[in-house]
Amino acid sequence: MPLYDALREDSIHHVLTVHEQGAAHAADGYARASGKVGVCIATSGPGATNLVTGLATAFMDSVPLVAITGQVATPFLGRDAFQGVDVTGITMPITKHNFLVTEISNLADVLREAFALAREGRPGPVLIDIPRDVLTAHYHYQKLPLTISAHSTSSVHSENTEIGCKISKALALLYAAKRPVMIIGGGIRSGEAEHETLACTSLFQIPVVSTLMGLGILPTRTSYFLGMTGMHGHKAANRTIAASDLILAVGTRFSDRVTSDRGLFVEGKTIVHLDVDAGEVGRNITPDVELIGDLRVILSTFIHQAEKCPLPDISDWWRQIDSWRHGEIQPMDAEGLLPAWIMEYMSETTNNNPVLWVTDVGQHQMWAAQHLQLFSSRSWITSGGMGTMGFGLPAAMGAQLACPEKRAIVICGDGGFKMTGMELYTIVNNKVPVICVILDNHSLGMVRQLQYVFCSERYTTVDLPPFDFAGFARICGVPSFNAKSRSEFASVFSQALADAGPTVIVAEIAADIMVDPMVQPGRSIDQFVSFRPDGKGDV
Repeated sequence: MPLYDALREDSIHHVLTVHEQGAAHAADGYARASGKVGVCIATSGPGATNLVTGLATAFMDSVPLVAITGQVATPFLGRDAFQGVDVTGITMPITKHNFLVTEISNLADVLREAFALAREGRPGPVLIDIPRDVLTAHYHYQKLPLTISAHSTSSVHSENTEIGCKISKALALLYAAKRPVMIIGGGIRSGEAEHETLACTSLFQIPVVSTLMGLGILPTRTSYFLGMTGMHGHKAANRTIAASDLILAVGTRFSDRVTSDRGLFVEGKTIVHLDVDAGEVGRNITPDVELIGDLRVILSTFIHQAEKCPLPDISDWWRQIDSWRHGEIQPMDAEGLLPAWIMEYMSETTNNNPVLWVTDVGQHQMWAAQHLQLFSSRSWITSGGMGTMGFGLPAAMGAQLACPEKRAIVICGDGGFKMTGMELYTIVNNKVPVICVILDNHSLGMVRQLQYVFCSERYTTVDLPPFDFAGFARICGVPSFNAKSRSEFASVFSQALADAGPTVIVAEIAADIMVDPMVQPGRSIDQFVSFRPDGKGDV
């Protein structure tokens, strides 16, 4: 209450969400869309613990966020006072750093340090827990130069000569490779190294694939971009990774969804790994050459040295890749409201407009990753490392507030939307023009798909009773429409784009549509599950 009493006299734009998890995801979406630090505030006890899922989501995806929580007065700390909880202890593993401020003289500098920590090195969330008596105390603050304490997982900067030698070695390996490939990840966006990455890929002209978090860094239609790699990656991208003899990995941590079996993934390959966080290099995959530090500096040096060298001839490699690309193209069924068609239609319809694509988590997320056309780095916002259902709607709200000149379009499943759907109330009351597209297959689709593949169609607790999403949205004050055909979807989507306010579109799709391709966990990245009409999945 003391903090909110002070906010009455301030110009800060405050958004009151329905639930604290919605506040954390909205701050996260704001940060991802803008590149600035997102901020959320919660009260003590359950208010603070309700932020945990959002903090973990931001931590896994390296999103700069500051969470401010209230706390019981300092004399009551550790005494099981009403709504007293050790939130710094709870959040220690899922924040870059957290602070319990017990002296008013420390508060201002802690706030300044928290914002600096959230941004520097590998970005991430920072929490500040403030007891009530600190919030009500008075102090005359004298602003002094800020010194960052050694709290964070900051990058390790090597000497220039060492970096130069390693880059020379990496380039020699790259030029000696017959089948090189580059993997780009979300660390490029976090490190604001998009320009250097574009220059690097343009110079090398080697095939490039992206992790889920790296989508949008290269425009989708770039000639040497093969799409997403990983469990639901494009077949040409995965086959290129499997057949390559050198991987140049930039800003990615080689997660299990990207590598599948790690031993098979690295077999016969040279690995060059660039990252800002020394803790990620070698944790999942041991590289032959590691380059740790600011990606902008490293890539710029890469380009400077590479410009002096002739490019190797990898035309045979490209002919093989192009044959995989050609084999991946399949004509789309002319009938039915299919997820792939929805993504491609929305991409084409919004082609000339600045758009923020936001997803929740599930099958729809993978369909969006596979089929949306992305043209800019911060146009793609999704929960990667945590895979947080309920992320989409509040994150889209935060992203839209951060970038009012763009239009946020969030794609949700019928399962995830229910988790934070009440934030429609917040969206209406703050006049946030988010377009929400719900793919309704009356099931928890991704779990259903896994039960299809691994459990021989023994479906358990995945089929959902019907729910009137459009009616729910209208009760919240949002215009809403159901679409059962392509013509209906095209009509209502065009209307949503034309309207200045929020809209909900419920696209009804069949429950038996699978995310294809799919790599079975524990197999090689190019061993795909076959979905047969008899309902059995095999490799």
